[in-house]
Amino acid sequence: MEIQQKIEQIKEEIKVFDAKSDSELESFRIKFLGKKNGILTLLFKKLKNFSIQDKKYFGKIINNLKKQVKEKIQLKKFQKKEKIPHFDPTLPGTYKQIGSMHPISILIHRIIDLFSKIGFSVVEGPEIEDDWHNFTALNIPPEHPSREMQDTFFLYKHINSLLRTHTSSVQIRYMKKHVPPFRIISLGKVYRNETISTHSHFMFHQAEGFYIDKKVTFLDLKQTILYLIHSIFGDITKVRFRPSYFPFTEPSAEVDIYFGKTMGWIEIMGCGMIDPEVLKNVNIDSEIYSGFAFGIGIERLSILIYKINDIRIYFENDINFLRHFQSDF
Repeated sequence: MEIQQKIEQIKEEIKVFDAKSDSELESFRIKFLGKKNGILTLLFKKLKNFSIQDKKYFGKIINNLKKQVKEKIQLKKFQKKEKIPHFDPTLPGTYKQIGSMHPISILIHRIIDLFSKIGFSVVEGPEIEDDWHNFTALNIPPEHPSREMQDTFFLYKHINSLLRTHTSSVQIRYMKKHVPPFRIISLGKVYRNETISTHSHFMFHQAEGFYIDKKVTFLDLKQTILYLIHSIFGDITKVRFRPSYFPFTEPSAEVDIYFGKTMGWIEIMGCGMIDPEVLKNVNIDSEIYSGFAFGIGIERLSILIYKINDIRIYFENDINFLRHFQSDF
Protein backbone atom coordinates (compact mmCIF):
# COMPACT_ATOMS: atom_id res chain seq x y z
CA MET A 1 0.00 0.00 0.00
CA GLU A 2 1.07 3.60 -0.69
CA ILE A 3 0.63 4.65 2.92
CA GLN A 4 2.85 1.80 4.11
CA GLN A 5 5.69 2.98 1.89
CA LYS A 6 5.19 6.53 3.13
CA ILE A 7 5.41 5.39 6.74
CA GLU A 8 8.67 3.49 6.12
CA GLN A 9 10.12 6.60 4.46
CA ILE A 10 9.10 8.77 7.42
CA LYS A 11 10.65 6.31 9.90
CA GLU A 12 13.98 6.45 8.09
CA GLU A 13 13.92 10.24 7.87
CA ILE A 14 13.23 10.58 11.58
CA LYS A 15 16.02 8.13 12.37
CA VAL A 16 18.76 9.90 10.40
CA PHE A 17 17.73 13.48 11.25
CA ASP A 18 20.45 15.46 13.07
CA ALA A 19 19.77 19.18 13.66
CA LYS A 20 22.73 21.54 13.62
CA SER A 21 20.78 24.61 14.78
CA ASP A 22 17.56 25.72 16.43
CA SER A 23 16.14 26.76 13.06
CA GLU A 24 16.72 23.25 11.63
CA LEU A 25 15.03 21.72 14.65
CA GLU A 26 12.02 24.01 14.24
CA SER A 27 11.78 23.20 10.52
CA PHE A 28 11.81 19.50 11.39
CA ARG A 29 8.95 20.01 13.85
CA ILE A 30 6.82 21.99 11.38
CA LYS A 31 7.52 19.48 8.57
CA PHE A 32 6.07 16.55 10.50
CA LEU A 33 3.79 18.10 13.16
CA GLY A 34 2.58 21.34 11.52
CA LYS A 35 -1.17 21.81 12.13
CA LYS A 36 -2.02 22.47 8.47
CA ASN A 37 0.55 20.78 6.23
CA GLY A 38 2.55 18.57 8.57
CA ILE A 39 3.29 15.17 7.04
CA LEU A 40 1.81 13.25 9.96
CA THR A 41 -1.11 15.66 10.20
CA LEU A 42 -2.00 14.98 6.55
CA LEU A 43 -1.64 11.23 7.05
CA PHE A 44 -4.21 11.39 9.86
CA LYS A 45 -6.60 13.21 7.53
CA LYS A 46 -6.28 10.44 4.94
CA LEU A 47 -7.37 7.81 7.46
CA LYS A 48 -10.99 8.96 7.24
CA ASN A 49 -11.27 7.10 3.94
CA PHE A 50 -9.91 3.84 5.39
CA SER A 51 -11.79 0.94 6.89
CA ILE A 52 -12.27 0.80 10.64
CA GLN A 53 -9.65 -1.95 10.93
CA ASP A 54 -7.07 -0.01 8.86
CA LYS A 55 -7.82 3.19 10.81
CA LYS A 56 -6.93 1.43 14.06
CA TYR A 57 -3.81 -0.16 12.58
CA PHE A 58 -2.32 2.88 10.81
CA GLY A 59 -3.58 5.30 13.44
CA LYS A 60 -1.49 3.54 16.06
CA ILE A 61 1.58 3.63 13.79
CA ILE A 62 1.17 7.35 12.98
CA ASN A 63 0.75 8.18 16.68
CA ASN A 64 3.96 6.31 17.39
CA LEU A 65 5.71 8.34 14.67
CA LYS A 66 4.49 11.57 16.29
CA LYS A 67 5.92 10.36 19.55
CA GLN A 68 9.29 9.63 17.89
CA VAL A 69 9.39 13.12 16.34
CA LYS A 70 8.69 14.79 19.71
CA GLU A 71 11.30 12.63 21.47
CA LYS A 72 13.85 13.52 18.79
CA ILE A 73 13.15 17.23 19.29
CA GLN A 74 13.41 17.01 23.11
CA LEU A 75 16.63 14.98 22.87
CA LYS A 76 18.29 17.55 20.64
CA LYS A 77 17.22 20.40 22.93
CA PHE A 78 18.59 18.57 25.97
CA GLN A 79 21.91 17.74 24.25
CA LYS A 80 22.36 21.38 23.30
CA LYS A 81 21.53 22.58 26.81
CA GLU A 82 23.89 20.10 28.45
CA LYS A 83 26.76 20.62 26.03
CA ILE A 84 29.93 20.99 28.09
CA PRO A 85 32.47 23.53 26.83
CA HIS A 86 36.05 22.49 26.33
CA PHE A 87 37.90 22.58 29.63
CA ASP A 88 41.62 22.26 30.16
CA PRO A 89 42.24 21.08 33.76
CA THR A 90 45.92 22.04 33.53
CA LEU A 91 45.14 25.78 33.29
CA PRO A 92 45.31 27.84 36.53
CA GLY A 93 41.95 28.85 38.03
CA THR A 94 40.52 32.36 37.95
CA TYR A 95 41.14 34.20 41.23
CA LYS A 96 38.28 36.29 42.55
CA GLN A 97 39.13 39.06 44.96
CA ILE A 98 37.27 38.78 48.26
CA GLY A 99 36.94 41.70 50.63
CA SER A 100 35.95 41.79 54.27
CA MET A 101 33.32 43.42 56.41
CA HIS A 102 33.57 47.22 56.37
CA PRO A 103 35.24 48.65 59.52
CA ILE A 104 32.17 50.81 60.18
CA SER A 105 29.93 47.73 60.05
CA ILE A 106 32.32 45.90 62.37
CA LEU A 107 32.03 48.66 64.96
CA ILE A 108 28.25 48.92 64.62
CA HIS A 109 27.89 45.20 65.33
CA ARG A 110 30.36 45.51 68.20
CA ILE A 111 28.42 48.36 69.83
CA ILE A 112 25.11 46.55 69.40
CA ASP A 113 26.61 43.45 71.03
CA LEU A 114 28.01 45.43 73.98
CA PHE A 115 24.78 47.24 74.75
CA SER A 116 22.53 44.23 74.26
CA LYS A 117 24.45 42.62 77.14
CA ILE A 118 23.28 45.37 79.51
CA GLY A 119 19.65 45.42 78.45
CA PHE A 120 19.58 47.94 75.59
CA SER A 121 17.38 47.34 72.54
CA VAL A 122 18.20 48.52 69.01
CA VAL A 123 15.77 50.93 67.30
CA GLU A 124 16.02 52.53 63.85
CA GLY A 125 14.45 55.67 62.42
CA PRO A 126 14.11 57.53 59.11
CA GLU A 127 17.04 59.41 57.60
CA ILE A 128 14.67 62.03 56.14
CA GLU A 129 13.24 63.87 59.14
CA ASP A 130 11.02 66.84 59.91
CA ASP A 131 11.94 69.94 61.87
CA TRP A 132 10.03 68.94 65.00
CA HIS A 133 11.69 65.55 65.54
CA ASN A 134 15.16 66.74 64.56
CA PHE A 135 15.19 70.13 66.31
CA THR A 136 12.13 71.46 68.16
CA ALA A 137 11.35 68.42 70.33
CA LEU A 138 15.03 68.25 71.32
CA ASN A 139 14.88 71.77 72.73
CA ILE A 140 16.83 73.26 69.82
CA PRO A 141 15.28 76.72 69.24
CA PRO A 142 14.81 78.33 65.79
CA GLU A 143 17.78 80.67 66.32
CA HIS A 144 20.18 77.76 66.98
CA PRO A 145 23.12 77.67 64.46
CA SER A 146 22.45 74.04 63.47
CA ARG A 147 19.20 75.12 61.83
CA GLU A 148 21.03 77.27 59.31
CA MET A 149 21.31 76.16 55.68
CA GLN A 150 25.10 76.03 55.98
CA ASP A 151 24.81 73.34 58.66
CA THR A 152 21.78 71.27 57.60
CA PHE A 153 20.59 69.72 54.34
CA PHE A 154 17.01 70.94 53.95
CA LEU A 155 15.09 69.31 51.10
CA TYR A 156 14.27 71.52 48.13
CA LYS A 157 10.63 72.71 48.08
CA HIS A 158 10.04 70.93 51.43
CA ILE A 159 11.64 73.32 53.91
CA ASN A 160 10.19 71.36 56.85
CA SER A 161 11.95 68.19 55.66
CA LEU A 162 15.66 67.59 56.07
CA LEU A 163 18.35 64.94 56.25
CA ARG A 164 18.71 64.18 59.95
CA THR A 165 21.72 65.80 61.61
CA HIS A 166 21.84 63.23 64.45
CA THR A 167 20.17 59.99 65.48
CA SER A 168 18.63 61.83 68.45
CA SER A 169 15.45 62.13 66.38
CA VAL A 170 15.00 58.37 66.93
CA GLN A 171 14.94 59.10 70.65
CA ILE A 172 11.98 61.45 70.21
CA ARG A 173 10.06 59.06 67.96
CA TYR A 174 10.49 56.20 70.41
CA MET A 175 9.62 58.17 73.55
CA LYS A 176 6.40 59.46 71.97
CA LYS A 177 5.06 55.93 71.53
CA HIS A 178 6.36 54.14 74.63
CA VAL A 179 6.07 54.43 78.37
CA PRO A 180 9.24 54.27 80.53
CA PRO A 181 11.31 52.48 81.57
CA PHE A 182 13.37 51.78 78.45
CA ARG A 183 16.98 51.46 77.33
CA ILE A 184 17.56 52.14 73.65
CA ILE A 185 20.50 52.29 71.27
CA SER A 186 20.02 53.74 67.77
CA LEU A 187 22.64 53.70 65.02
CA GLY A 188 22.69 55.02 61.48
CA LYS A 189 23.76 57.63 58.96
CA VAL A 190 23.51 61.35 59.70
CA TYR A 191 24.18 64.32 57.42
CA ARG A 192 25.74 67.74 57.96
CA ASN A 193 26.79 70.32 55.40
CA GLU A 194 30.51 70.10 56.05
CA THR A 195 33.48 70.36 53.69
CA ILE A 196 34.91 66.96 52.79
CA SER A 197 38.47 66.62 54.05
CA THR A 198 40.75 64.13 55.77
CA HIS A 199 38.87 64.62 59.06
CA SER A 200 35.30 65.58 58.05
CA HIS A 201 32.57 64.44 55.68
CA PHE A 202 29.00 65.47 54.85
CA MET A 203 27.81 61.99 55.89
CA PHE A 204 28.89 59.86 58.81
CA HIS A 205 27.50 57.24 61.20
CA GLN A 206 26.37 57.90 64.73
CA ALA A 207 25.35 55.74 67.68
CA GLU A 208 23.08 57.21 70.31
CA GLY A 209 21.93 55.58 73.51
CA PHE A 210 19.35 56.74 76.03
CA TYR A 211 17.96 55.31 79.25
CA ILE A 212 14.86 56.57 81.07
CA ASP A 213 13.51 55.26 84.36
CA LYS A 214 12.77 56.41 87.88
CA LYS A 215 15.80 57.78 89.75
CA VAL A 216 18.29 57.59 86.87
CA THR A 217 21.35 59.68 87.81
CA PHE A 218 24.56 60.99 86.26
CA LEU A 219 26.35 58.13 87.99
CA ASP A 220 24.36 55.68 85.82
CA LEU A 221 25.43 57.63 82.74
CA LYS A 222 29.07 57.66 83.83
CA GLN A 223 29.16 53.92 84.47
CA THR A 224 27.55 53.20 81.09
CA ILE A 225 30.12 55.35 79.27
CA LEU A 226 33.00 53.71 81.17
CA TYR A 227 31.60 50.29 80.26
CA LEU A 228 31.59 51.22 76.56
CA ILE A 229 35.08 52.74 76.51
CA HIS A 230 36.76 50.07 78.61
CA SER A 231 35.12 47.31 76.55
CA ILE A 232 36.57 48.77 73.35
CA PHE A 233 39.89 50.32 74.43
CA GLY A 234 40.74 48.25 77.52
CA ASP A 235 40.23 48.59 81.26
CA ILE A 236 43.33 50.75 81.81
CA THR A 237 42.14 53.50 79.43
CA LYS A 238 41.97 56.87 81.19
CA VAL A 239 38.64 58.69 80.81
CA ARG A 240 37.59 62.18 81.79
CA PHE A 241 34.29 64.06 81.69
CA ARG A 242 34.35 67.81 80.92
CA PRO A 243 31.37 70.15 81.42
CA SER A 244 29.79 71.13 78.10
CA TYR A 245 26.54 72.35 76.60
CA PHE A 246 23.89 70.60 74.50
CA PRO A 247 20.33 71.98 74.17
CA PHE A 248 18.77 68.59 74.88
CA THR A 249 20.75 67.61 77.99
CA GLU A 250 21.35 69.31 81.34
CA PRO A 251 23.93 68.88 82.77
CA SER A 252 26.00 68.00 79.69
CA ALA A 253 29.52 66.67 79.29
CA GLU A 254 32.19 65.88 76.71
CA VAL A 255 34.07 62.60 77.15
CA ASP A 256 37.82 62.37 76.46
CA ILE A 257 40.18 59.41 76.50
CA TYR A 258 43.94 59.58 77.00
CA PHE A 259 46.13 58.30 74.13
CA GLY A 260 49.55 58.82 75.69
CA LYS A 261 51.95 61.77 75.62
CA THR A 262 52.07 61.95 71.82
CA MET A 263 48.32 62.37 71.22
CA GLY A 264 47.20 63.40 74.70
CA TRP A 265 43.50 63.70 75.53
CA ILE A 266 41.10 63.16 72.59
CA GLU A 267 37.39 63.96 72.64
CA ILE A 268 35.28 61.00 71.48
CA MET A 269 31.66 61.67 72.49
CA GLY A 270 29.08 63.88 74.14
CA CYS A 271 26.53 62.98 76.81
CA GLY A 272 24.28 64.33 79.56
CA MET A 273 21.07 64.02 81.52
CA ILE A 274 18.01 64.49 79.31
CA ASP A 275 16.59 67.99 79.71
CA PRO A 276 13.15 68.04 81.43
CA GLU A 277 11.86 70.14 78.52
CA VAL A 278 12.60 67.27 76.14
CA LEU A 279 10.67 64.86 78.37
CA LYS A 280 7.78 67.32 78.46
CA ASN A 281 7.69 67.44 74.65
CA VAL A 282 7.05 63.68 74.53
CA ASN A 283 4.59 63.67 77.46
CA ILE A 284 6.90 62.04 80.02
CA ASP A 285 6.60 63.42 83.55
CA SER A 286 10.04 64.73 84.56
CA GLU A 287 8.94 64.75 88.22
CA ILE A 288 8.71 60.96 88.08
CA TYR A 289 11.23 59.97 85.41
CA SER A 290 14.76 61.00 84.56
CA GLY A 291 17.21 59.76 81.98
CA PHE A 292 20.50 60.15 80.19
CA ALA A 293 21.60 60.22 76.56
CA PHE A 294 24.92 59.97 74.76
CA GLY A 295 26.09 60.13 71.17
CA ILE A 296 29.28 58.95 69.49
CA GLY A 297 30.57 59.16 65.93
CA ILE A 298 31.40 55.70 64.57
CA GLU A 299 34.02 57.02 62.12
CA ARG A 300 35.79 58.90 64.89
CA LEU A 301 35.88 55.74 66.97
CA SER A 302 37.14 53.69 64.04
CA ILE A 303 39.91 56.19 63.24
CA LEU A 304 41.26 55.83 66.77
CA ILE A 305 41.01 52.04 66.82
CA TYR A 306 42.50 51.37 63.38
CA LYS A 307 44.81 54.44 63.31
CA ILE A 308 43.39 55.69 60.00
CA ASN A 309 44.29 59.30 59.14
CA ASP A 310 41.82 59.98 56.30
CA ILE A 311 38.06 59.63 56.85
CA ARG A 312 37.35 59.68 53.10
CA ILE A 313 38.71 56.17 52.60
CA TYR A 314 35.65 54.77 54.40
CA PHE A 315 33.47 55.73 51.44
CA GLU A 316 35.70 54.75 48.49
CA ASN A 317 34.82 51.01 48.30
CA ASP A 318 38.52 50.13 48.02
CA ILE A 319 38.76 46.35 48.26
CA ASN A 320 42.46 46.54 49.14
CA PHE A 321 41.54 48.71 52.13
CA LEU A 322 38.68 46.46 53.24
CA ARG A 323 40.80 43.32 53.05
CA HIS A 324 42.75 44.47 56.12
CA PHE A 325 39.76 44.06 58.44
CA GLN A 326 38.29 41.03 60.11
CA SER A 327 34.62 40.81 61.12
CA ASP A 328 35.43 39.38 64.56
CA PHE A 329 36.76 42.85 65.56
